[in-house]
Amino acid sequence: MALSVILIWYIVIGAMSVAGTIAVTRKLLPAKAEQIFFGAALVPIAAVYLAFTAYFGADDAWRLEAIAVALFAVLGIAGMRVAALLVLGYVLHGVWDLFHEIQVHAGAAVDGVSRVSQIPLAYGAFCATYDWCMAVYFYLRRAQWNAAWGAPG
Repeated sequence: MALSVILIWYIVIGAMSVAGTIAVTRKLLPAKAEQIFFGAALVPIAAVYLAFTAYFGADDAWRLEAIAVALFAVLGIAGMRVAALLVLGYVLHGVWDLFHEIQVHAGAAVDGVSRVSQIPLAYGAFCATYDWCMAVYFYLRRAQWNAAWGAPG
């Protein structure tokens, strides 16, 4: 029961964070700068897992976590210009978040996958909510972003 309440609370906080993020970036940034901002943001968002790897001393998780960060960095940088890659990057990062939550806190072993870093309880639920809601926003915003770059919508 307590775990369900914690998970629901973090999911709600994730959704509220999305609302705040969208409100602020829409007010402060023109469309092109907004896309660039969210592409650049995917890099440190992904790199947080390296901090968890160091903090929790998960020495056998470094390789897998570093590969994932590199993949998300490529998607984020490419997503600065190509909206579809930004959507893909945030969707996949949400899957990565949920994968960590299940692997670490639900006790589900995933065969054939190196150990992943520990994460705080419900962090994956919060981040997956945030990432997936933002991906929906990016999908809906892609026509404005393409127009800002002078590309067909």
